[in-house]
Amino acid sequence: METVLGTVERIWRYPIKSMGGELLDEVAVDARGLVGDRLYAVRDAEGKFGSGKNTRRFRRMPGLLHLRSRYPGGSVAELPELLDPDDVPVPDPTAYVRRYLGRNDVEVAREGEISHLDQLPVSVLTTATLDWMRAAVPGVPVDERRFRPNLLVRTPPGTPAFVEDQWFGSTARIGQTTLRLRFERSSERCVMTNEAQRDLPHSPQILRTIARAHDMRLDALATVARPGRVRIGDTIALT
Repeated sequence: METVLGTVERIWRYPIKSMGGELLDEVAVDARGLVGDRLYAVRDAEGKFGSGKNTRRFRRMPGLLHLRSRYPGGSVAELPELLDPDDVPVPDPTAYVRRYLGRNDVEVAREGEISHLDQLPVSVLTTATLDWMRAAVPGVPVDERRFRPNLLVRTPPGTPAFVEDQWFGSTARIGQTTLRLRFERSSERCVMTNEAQRDLPHSPQILRTIARAHDMRLDALATVARPGRVRIGDTIALT
């Protein structure tokens, strides 16, 4: 017997890693995740990817979240379009990023041997958890963009926060297509959740709240058990 978890309310894809993404009505999902998701990144001469933090893989490049990316016409066969902070498309993404960051050693590059994904292919967040976050940090603007999920799932009234934890080890059917996701674990959150972007101001309260309430974890990360498509309004049900 299936257990219905909720319905897909929004679908997010991020063509260029660490930038704002695009809202979709539907998208194909393969073993790597949403087709075209984080397929490009800002890369420096040492091969590190632009991010909000410095680690072995990432180089802090402040301001990337004020930019946005999308695929023209939805086709991932083309280089993604980069939009400046005023949402105006730029003619040359690499040239623009170099001027924007004040660095000549960066480029917008397609994924090669090293994956651009931080953790697992698909991130799923519920409205129950998102609503809890809003209540936990009153006065701080919060929406799902701070947590960069691929799928925002509308859960039934009364669903507890962090319900995603209950899904780990289970497989979910998405809509009426072949798509199946296997929920594995949650994301380990970092300073990116605090970063300013577009109309969301910087706020250290975000990460502190997640750390205090849920050990730095928030969402459900999934692998793709069977490729397919996901659409707005699709039911998500544990099989």
